[in-house]
Amino acid sequence: MKAVVVYESIWGNTAAVARAIAEGIGPEARALSTAEATPDVVADATLIVAGAPIQGFSLPNDRMRAGIRTDTVPAPDLSTPTLRSWLEHLPAGNGRSAAFDTKIRWSPGSAASVIDRELARAGYAPAVKAEHFIVAGQTGPLKDGELERARQWGTTLAAIAG
Repeated sequence: MKAVVVYESIWGNTAAVARAIAEGIGPEARALSTAEATPDVVADATLIVAGAPIQGFSLPNDRMRAGIRTDTVPAPDLSTPTLRSWLEHLPAGNGRSAAFDTKIRWSPGSAASVIDRELARAGYAPAVKAEHFIVAGQTGPLKDGELERARQWGTTLAAIAG
């Protein structure tokens, strides 16, 4: 199984979750930013797991990211493409998929539902229900136990999609 975990991360929380998911899937899985996950890298993936933070109650877009203050601590990383734009250019495939997002516990909306829909549109059928990982505040950190939960979810994905 070739598994790729693709992420958009603004303050590092989603990247940490993506790495933990990849660890749970196994040593053959790779966690890649949207800049690293080029079409040739994901072309023959049998499992694509994709995630992003919720912003504006949904999957971030370029306009939303343009409104993020860059003078905050920690500073946001806006150097990679949005997952939304990455999904728009995802080549057609026939593997399985899973979606996740990072969010404040009470936050309405979902980035994962948009990710699920776009992965399915590209030919990657959902293997499991989308997952949500909780951050303590807008910039994090992740709530205690979330990285272990992400690893466990990765193990579940490997068993289902393997």
